[in-house]
Amino acid sequence: MHEQALKQQIRRLSRPLTPRPTGQTPQLRPLAGIRAVLFDIYGTLVISASGDIGLGGEQDEEQAFQAALKEAGLAAPSGTGPEHLKALIRQAHALRKAQGVVYPEVEIRSIWRQLLFGQQSVAPDQEAQIERLALAYECRVNPVWPMPGLRDLLRTLRQRGLVLGIVSNAQFYTPLMLETFLECSLEAAGFHRPSCVFSYEHLEAKPSTRLYELAQADLARQGIEPQAVLYVGNDRRNDIWPASQLGFRTALFAGDQRSLRLRSEDPDCAQVQPDCWITELAQLAAVIR
Repeated sequence: MHEQALKQQIRRLSRPLTPRPTGQTPQLRPLAGIRAVLFDIYGTLVISASGDIGLGGEQDEEQAFQAALKEAGLAAPSGTGPEHLKALIRQAHALRKAQGVVYPEVEIRSIWRQLLFGQQSVAPDQEAQIERLALAYECRVNPVWPMPGLRDLLRTLRQRGLVLGIVSNAQFYTPLMLETFLECSLEAAGFHRPSCVFSYEHLEAKPSTRLYELAQADLARQGIEPQAVLYVGNDRRNDIWPASQLGFRTALFAGDQRSLRLRSEDPDCAQVQPDCWITELAQLAAVIR
């Protein structure tokens, strides 16, 4: 019941978005022997108004903060605002880095819980309010919408018998958002759930190779070797670089100017080249042979 309420909230707060042309030319070199396709989400499967999860900026953050609190029926301590939320995220990142995690991630519900309740225990109904709050805030500062051709692509790949998965920086609401847009569960859309890895579940973010390794471990149990895996993402550092380190083949999605990250000045990406460039999701069907 609560999950359905969250999906209704996503529908109510979402508005159509259109990709902005990147001016890039697709490079559709056919890739033979692909048995599995792993996707990034933000900027790849969905249009992200801010370009990525957690970056904010579409709506005034203070207005979004207050509107989300009101919608969730919660109140923040006097004088608390989005800058305090960001400070708690930075603190959580610093703690994880001190523990040896190079690319830390937060669980956003725990951040909101700390912001509003400190160390106090939280009742189940308050936990539900925190989820509504986190979702209401994210929908306002980072609106998203399905990338054109998403459903058709997934249907085509599913019909070809490919294993589909996800490796994405994400929060608890990300799978719910994708299911809302697809109007079905991830499994019904063709995704193999054990091959779907979300950063918040592991408190580690891309470009860490650990998330990719977790997906590959599941694919290996199905007899799929790294060279038979195609990873699709919009960021050369977060997507193409770590995926290529594992031996995956890669497709850079250059379909929206807001989210395309070429990282031309990043030394880690100097020698990183995707196997192909696509500017529309539908082009993947032509690339995979």
